Amino acid sequence: MKEKQLNFRKDYLTAIICVAFWMVVTALFVGLRFEHLFMGGLLLGMFFASEASRKLLVGLLPFVLFAVSYDWMRVYPNYMVNPIDIADIYHAEKALFGIGTGVDRMIPCEYYAIHNSSIMDFFAGIFYLTWVPVPVAFALYLYYKKERALALRFSMVFLFVNLIGFAGYYIHPAAPPWYVMNYGFEPLMDTPGNAAALARFDELTGIPIFDALYGRNSNIFAAVPSLHSAYLVVVLFYAFVRKSHPAALIGITICLFGIWFTAVYSAHHYIIDVILGALCALLGILVFEYVLLRIGKFRAFYDKYCQYIKA
Repeated sequence: MKEKQLNFRKDYLTAIICVAFWMVVTALFVGLRFEHLFMGGLLLGMFFASEASRKLLVGLLPFVLFAVSYDWMRVYPNYMVNPIDIADIYHAEKALFGIGTGVDRMIPCEYYAIHNSSIMDFFAGIFYLTWVPVPVAFALYLYYKKERALALRFSMVFLFVNLIGFAGYYIHPAAPPWYVMNYGFEPLMDTPGNAAALARFDELTGIPIFDALYGRNSNIFAAVPSLHSAYLVVVLFYAFVRKSHPAALIGITICLFGIWFTAVYSAHHYIIDVILGALCALLGILVFEYVLLRIGKFRAFYDKYCQYIKA
């Protein structure tokens, strides 16, 4: 009993130190906002509330690390590492997927900027709002269905795919289509985030959802690969692994194609980005399942992690 109390005291200090470190770094290099304080309080609350909430927090830790990693890209933006691709990817998109107008060719994003409708705007917004909620909901579903080993595999792959994508952002910084459509091919480092065509969803609903989301975008030159396009690929793979109900698989597939379409329709991504996002997801799944889980030390870490949330 005494040993358990000592271990808990050690974990208690570790949790406080980790949250404090996160807050300090964020305050110094990113800027502390209300959501940071709220999330810090929520994490500590879950850790200390009960054993059940602590296990849930540990199970969802990959999602927490994803959010922190994305936010911390502000500390050292990718455009400070490599040159920004603005023109090359635009011309590649036009060459590969350009749409002829009789006079010139335009990229699909430019085509949809002219040919759109309120119905398409509405469903595009709905689909794009599922990009993180669906993966989190799927992880929670597996967790509470007592399929916690699979929930952990899924969550860790979700994080791993994000880290691969973030590496891509730094290897090849690239501007999204809306940037070219609004500013041309010159790099403007202080350009604010932009909801692009998703602003039409905000106008339809009267709620500035996407304006608020993209107004806090950590880096607008992070279009390649499209991680929006990657997430539901990971969900669909593990839904197949679980042998989920056909209706669930159909629903996930509809969301997947809906997000892929919206990424282009909204002018946030080129088709090239979407393809690379899907390949990023497949790469993450394959490396995790067939390489990392076969490395002794990583497997031991994974098994220990699994054992804790399953106990």
